[in-house]
Amino acid sequence: MGQEVRTLKLEDLVLWTENPRDPIDEKATDQDIVDRALDDERSKWSLPKLAKEMGKHYDYSELPTVVFHGKKPVVYDGNRRVILAKIKHRLVSVDGFDTASIPSFPNEIPCNVCSKDIALQNVYRKHADTGSWLPLERDIFLHKHMKQEKTPFLIMEESTGLISANPHLNQRFVKEEIFREDILTKLGISLDGDKLLSKHSSSETQEILDDISKKIKEKEISTRLNRGKVLEVLDPSSQRIIEEHRRHKAREVSLNAKNAISDGAAKPKQSKRVRTKTTEIFGSPLYLRIGGVSNLYRDIVDLHSFYSDNKDSLSEIFPSLIRMALRLLCEAAAKDCQQDLDKFIKSRFQKAKGTMDQDVKTTLSNNNVTEASIIQLLHTGAHNYSASANMDQTLAVSIIVGAILTDSHGKAAKS
Repeated sequence: MGQEVRTLKLEDLVLWTENPRDPIDEKATDQDIVDRALDDERSKWSLPKLAKEMGKHYDYSELPTVVFHGKKPVVYDGNRRVILAKIKHRLVSVDGFDTASIPSFPNEIPCNVCSKDIALQNVYRKHADTGSWLPLERDIFLHKHMKQEKTPFLIMEESTGLISANPHLNQRFVKEEIFREDILTKLGISLDGDKLLSKHSSSETQEILDDISKKIKEKEISTRLNRGKVLEVLDPSSQRIIEEHRRHKAREVSLNAKNAISDGAAKPKQSKRVRTKTTEIFGSPLYLRIGGVSNLYRDIVDLHSFYSDNKDSLSEIFPSLIRMALRLLCEAAAKDCQQDLDKFIKSRFQKAKGTMDQDVKTTLSNNNVTEASIIQLLHTGAHNYSASANMDQTLAVSIIVGAILTDSHGKAAKS
C-alpha cells in the first residue's frame, strides 16, 4: 500500500515500543510506555514542554504516521502527541500531570496510514538529522530498521555498554573523532565484524575506555580542546599500557555494561519511581455498543475530565452533577433493556462485582456501595446535593455502574 489519510479512534491507536527516542520491551503496554515517558529519566520525551508548545487546540496538519500490524494501528511517528491525547481522554492512568495544559483533542484524529517501509522512511527523514535523535539512536535505527551495517560507534556500545552508561559520550564528535577505527587502532583496540579486539586484557581495555570517558566528561577532550589528541591526553598509566602492548596480537575481549563505570564513578542506581494511581471514573475505559447509552457514557467521561482540570475554580457541589449524570445513564440503560432502574441494577450487581479484584471491592466497601445501597446512592444525586458532592463515593458508584454497563451494553454482550 502507499499512503492514505484515515480517521482513527484514539482508544485504538497503539504506541510504538521500538520508538528510537526511547525503545522499550516489545511486550510493553501503552501504560508502560506512558509511565516511562513521564518518568523521562533520560530527558527524551519532554511532554510538559510539548503540551505547552501545542497551544490550545490540536493541529490537524500534524498527522501521526500509523502502520497496521494485523488489526492493530501502531503509531510510528507522533507518539508524544498521541500520549498527550490518551492522557487527556483518560485512556491511561497518570498522576501529577497538569492535564489542563494539554490542548483539546478530538476522540478521533486523522492519521497517515501507510506501509512499514514508508513509515520508517518518513520517521528517518523527520528525525535523523534534526537533533531529536542522538548519534547512538540514529545508528541503532539505521541498522535495525534500514538494514545498514553497524557503525564502529554502535559496535563499541554493544561490546562495552560504555555509551549508554555514560550519556556524555553520546555526541557526534565522540562518534566521528574518537570512537572511529583509526583512533581506536592507536589505542591498541580494533574491530573485526561485530567483535571488539584488543591488545590488552579485558580489565586494561576497560581502564583505557574509562579514562577516555573521564577526559571527555571533564572536557579535557572536546571540539575546542585537545581535538584529535586522544592518546596524548590519557593518564600516564593508560599510555604505559598502550606502549607496552604495542607489539601484542589483538584478541577478542569480553566487556559489557556491568563493567562500564558510569560518569567516571560507580553509582548505585535509584529505585524506579512508583507512580501513585488515581481512581479513574468507571474504573477504566468502557467499550459499549454504539447508541445513546455509549454517547451518554462518553459525555460523563468528558464531564469528569472537565471537573478534574478545573476543580479549583468550581463549586464544592459540582460533583453532584456527575452523580446525577450516573443516574441518568443507568435509567437510559434500563430503558434499553425494558426494565425499571431497580431491577436493572440489582439483577446485575453481584455478577458485576464478581468481575472485580479485591482492591476494587475494598473501594466499594469503604464507600458503602452495596447492592442494598446502590439505588439510594444514585437517587441521592437528585435530592441531596451535599451528600452527592462526595467525589470519592461518586467514583466508587461509577465503578460498579461501569461493570454493570459492560454486562448489559458491552460490545461482547448479547443484544
